[in-house]
Amino acid sequence: MKHLSKLGLALLLLGIAFACKQAEAEDNAATEMNVAADSIAVTTTSSNAAVENKQSNRKFVRTADLKFKVKNVAQSTYAIESIVAKHGGFVTFTDLKSTVNEHEETQVSQDSILETTKYTVDNTITLRVPNSQLDTVLTSLAKEVDFLDSRLIKADDVALQLLSNKLAQKRLTKSQQRLEKGIDTKGKKINDITNAEDKVLDRETESDEQIIKNLSLEDQVNYSTVTLYLYQRETVKKELVFNEKNSNAYRPHIGLQIWDSLKTGWFMLEGIIAFVTQLWALILIGVLGFLAYKKFFKQ
Repeated sequence: MKHLSKLGLALLLLGIAFACKQAEAEDNAATEMNVAADSIAVTTTSSNAAVENKQSNRKFVRTADLKFKVKNVAQSTYAIESIVAKHGGFVTFTDLKSTVNEHEETQVSQDSILETTKYTVDNTITLRVPNSQLDTVLTSLAKEVDFLDSRLIKADDVALQLLSNKLAQKRLTKSQQRLEKGIDTKGKKINDITNAEDKVLDRETESDEQIIKNLSLEDQVNYSTVTLYLYQRETVKKELVFNEKNSNAYRPHIGLQIWDSLKTGWFMLEGIIAFVTQLWALILIGVLGFLAYKKFFKQ
């Protein structure tokens, strides 16, 4: 019996140890799954499109063009502007407008009209965001998308172009220095000095142009350009408005119209009498002539 009790105790202890190890293994597995889930979440927040390594010599100019449908263009526009500002970007262009597709007027009463307007709202937005924040911004915009029409992301490596511009700038600078040295040491005639000065000026202009090109490329590398086209489904607006075209409701009653007509006729009669009175001289001459005609020509 003692041996059996010892054997049972040993089996019990072994079972407890096995259960502890299994629980620990499950905890480790759960931890690994959480880590994997976190890594997946990090991956989904950024497409990592052409994100250069810090130690790499590559320089990418990244652009993105998106067209998508939203529920409300105005609200989505304000949300996008907030997202861009939050991640250190800025908006360079926005064109929010409503386009009327159809307009109809229906008379519902003598002095009321029902206006029915069908219109669509859209907006074209151009924005600049830091190159390192482009993927985060695009992911943040996803919650505003109701239907995605297209999404185009481009990454152009301009490292060689930047290097070419720098080398050209160095060559122009050396040429400019040699010309200046020649002017100081050998320039004697005014014409020679003038021509050399013009060449120096040309070299300086070309050098400045190379500097500006490099600055422009570096700006495009540091800040990505994103163009968005937002639109929403056609909206129908109905509004009951006053009928300004129908003036029958403001017509006076028949008695007032007759009184106005009598006054108008009297005014016309007064005008005729006044006009005839102005012709009294002609009338007098006519009367005298008629009397003379009757008296002399009859005799």
